[in-house]
Amino acid sequence: MTPTFPLRDAIARIPDFAIHGRVTGVVGLTVEATGFAGTISVAEECSLTASDGACIRGEVIALKPGKVLIMPHGPVDGIGLGCRVAPAGGQASLSPDPSWRGRVLNAFGEPIDGGGPLRAGAVRYGLRRRPPQAHARGRVGGKLDVGVRALNAFLTCCEGQRLGIFAGSGVGKSSLLSMIARNTAADVVVIGLIGERGREAREFIEDDLGEAGLAHSVVVVATSDEAPGVRRRAALATMTVAEAFRDQGANVLCLMDSVTRFAMAQREIGLAAGEPPTTKGYTPSVFALLPQLLERAGPGERGHGSITAFFTVLVDGDDHNEPIADAVRGILDGHIVLDRAIAERGRYPAVNILRSISRTMPGCNSAAENAVVAEARRVLAVYEDMAELIRLGAYKRGTDPEIDRAIALYPRLEAFLRQAKDEKGALKDVYGALKAAITA
Repeated sequence: MTPTFPLRDAIARIPDFAIHGRVTGVVGLTVEATGFAGTISVAEECSLTASDGACIRGEVIALKPGKVLIMPHGPVDGIGLGCRVAPAGGQASLSPDPSWRGRVLNAFGEPIDGGGPLRAGAVRYGLRRRPPQAHARGRVGGKLDVGVRALNAFLTCCEGQRLGIFAGSGVGKSSLLSMIARNTAADVVVIGLIGERGREAREFIEDDLGEAGLAHSVVVVATSDEAPGVRRRAALATMTVAEAFRDQGANVLCLMDSVTRFAMAQREIGLAAGEPPTTKGYTPSVFALLPQLLERAGPGERGHGSITAFFTVLVDGDDHNEPIADAVRGILDGHIVLDRAIAERGRYPAVNILRSISRTMPGCNSAAENAVVAEARRVLAVYEDMAELIRLGAYKRGTDPEIDRAIALYPRLEAFLRQAKDEKGALKDVYGALKAAITA
């Protein structure tokens, strides 16, 4: 990729003359403006000058005869009829740099951690990049140690794989992400907190991620109170930063929490632009944009770097067949289900092994490793099939030797799957520990 020079490129982008329009209406979260015939396009950045002189950034979300619809990236307070609207010079972009490790950014690539300005990288990346062509991509690489026993053993992840973490609220998605971020063997971690609660964003960074985890991470944050365009942009920025590190040859781990809030932001934008609502109010553009975002993760071209990604999906009312969960599950290379019933009995991470799957297994394992995993799954399945009768005391020991064995081994498997947030379950140790757990 040819290096660019940010200052020279910025000067080159300065137009010979200025174009601006005027606000003709404000409806809900959108601003209508005229005066841009043939000079502005969808997804282009623009700036609005409020009546008090404040400059508000925005993005063109729709074009209609004689006018454009703009979604401001902030409150519309102060924007009135006749206010000036000016194009900002093309679509959104970032210039990521290796020095961004250890920093916390907003959706615009600006530092919000009080650590001073960021250095611009040599290459400018548009936020709406297309994924590499399928025939030009490398294949998934070797196993990636994520430091969580349940995942390393039963849901082994390979470099360049994409997995979803599906769970309701309060079941431990953020805690699982922090464990992966701290313990992973990836070169760099890029974390996107999309629509996060403002209070929890700092707690996640300082308490869950910690100094050690942050040191090799870049965190992009857009809180739930920010405009839908900002929340959507934060997800695109997260993937753009990950792509920049991948293109430098790094094996990147991308963690995004959550895809559901990204979809909700796009739903708000689509409805404001006049799209018809479909299932649960989600607009057609939501289901078109999801694969465009998720497919950007994966191996790089000709095996040059990779993006291994974990995307959390907040299932509405614990319904794992709701529209976004169903769409995401069909795009990704596996799914990890966190079960509220498991969390309620105090086992964390609350991974439901029998309902989860990694599509790189069993191909990434040796025959001996697959045999151990298959036997452990069989023990769990036998126990779960009889769990209700066992808890009620309706099963009499000695009736079935296989069930008796499952009852004896189940506490060992539960202990194997249980892991504290500050504990690491190394990939090299999990198969020996799992074999010991199922050996009577």
